[in-house]
Amino acid sequence: MPAYVSRPQTVFGDHKVTTAEIADDIRVHHPDHPRLAAILRVVGNCGVHTRYFTRPVDSPGIAGRGGISLRAETAFQDSVDMAERAAHSALDTAGLAAEDIDAVVTAHVTGWAVPNLDVHLVARLGLRPTVRRIALTTLACAGGAQALLRAADLVAARPGSKVLVVAAEVISTVYNHADTTIESMIYKALFGDAAAATVLTSEPLGPGIAIDDSLEYVLPDSLDRYQGRIGTDGFHFDSTKKALAATDDVLPAVLDWHGPQKPDFAVIHPGGPRIISDTATALSLSSHDVRHSSETLADEGNLGGVSVLRVLERTHAAPPADGAEGVMVAFGPGFATAALRCHWQA
Repeated sequence: MPAYVSRPQTVFGDHKVTTAEIADDIRVHHPDHPRLAAILRVVGNCGVHTRYFTRPVDSPGIAGRGGISLRAETAFQDSVDMAERAAHSALDTAGLAAEDIDAVVTAHVTGWAVPNLDVHLVARLGLRPTVRRIALTTLACAGGAQALLRAADLVAARPGSKVLVVAAEVISTVYNHADTTIESMIYKALFGDAAAATVLTSEPLGPGIAIDDSLEYVLPDSLDRYQGRIGTDGFHFDSTKKALAATDDVLPAVLDWHGPQKPDFAVIHPGGPRIISDTATALSLSSHDVRHSSETLADEGNLGGVSVLRVLERTHAAPPADGAEGVMVAFGPGFATAALRCHWQA
């Protein structure tokens, strides 16, 4: 039995930041960096033109010297605020009230909080005290797809359930001038802040994807590809050179699961230009087929776990034909992959 996904709704940070502004900020803070020219070149070629932060670039929690306490508290509070707005919009889109929701699945990494996003949303939205909850707190870029996967499992276990999925990330919290590697400079330009929400049901509430199958895969011996790190000066996101090939390393497993057939449409995590292009090539897709992922990256950046929900929202603007077969693929630290086989329900 498929799980039907309503049209996602996305909320962005309040401050639009251009790549040129980030390049200027890097020049100001690292004028003597021995590889400044190379850094500015790769930042300009990261595929992102604009992104949205919840705070101005020069605020203490982004380019300033705010420590871990300020960064964690600010990032989590901003995440909850965006998540609440996205969830209300998703409920309105699905024609539901908060008391109609039987379960909530949240994906959130940025900031640290106990209780986490799920419990905060119970209070903020007025969900029933008996609502079932799954809080995904370490999945990062794979979080949105993984949340949909878990929500589909809940719908399958209890047909008739209405499951709210909310992903929220303030990834600007890892924008830290204490990090001076080229990789960390790229992340300054790559990431954006946003939240998105949708509702899964066993009967369609409107047009959208219907989830038919799913895949979870962890690449063996890949713990060093990407990882988060906490210091007194805030959050950090590190990667090694092997991370460049991580997507190609897991795609054979995705293809074994998906099969050789070309999907009619795809929702690919816009983690960067190479992630989009390598996944598209493996699935025999053209640049036009993955335009929603490329446009999300260019206009809003890598939104972490929010990204696939945003790409799916864009897909609604130019929907596939009824019954078209598609696939969603997301990648995250681990190195882990979450994928969904789906079809379009018009």
